[in-house]
Amino acid sequence: QVQLVESGGGLVQAGDSLRLSCAASGRTISNYAMGWFRQAPGKEREFVAAISRSGGAGHADSVKGRFTIARDYAKNTVYLQMNSLKPEDTAVYYCAAKSAHFSYSIVYTNSRDYDYWGQGTQVTVSS
Repeated sequence: QVQLVESGGGLVQAGDSLRLSCAASGRTISNYAMGWFRQAPGKEREFVAAISRSGGAGHADSVKGRFTIARDYAKNTVYLQMNSLKPEDTAVYYCAAKSAHFSYSIVYTNSRDYDYWGQGTQVTVSS
């Protein structure tokens, strides 16, 4: 199985940027579709961005044009570049992995599809 550890969260002001990292161990991420989700206090976990094994990506409408997901096979790491942050982006951000041996090009946006999760990293955006 794969273990995921997120990092890069913090307290920033509106308009700032952050880059979250999700370091994987135990397995190579080349066999996994990867995703980022977030959960704000009192709200359900929601999709942020995902990337297929082939590199195709999808982003939630709320972050499109501001956030970008990317993967680095050499470092076995997935990133979430977050620009123009807004207070409503405040949440715990989770990285997730889904075994995708037979689904090379699918971008998974439903959290129930994912098999492995990290512990989360807090992002707080002040106004």
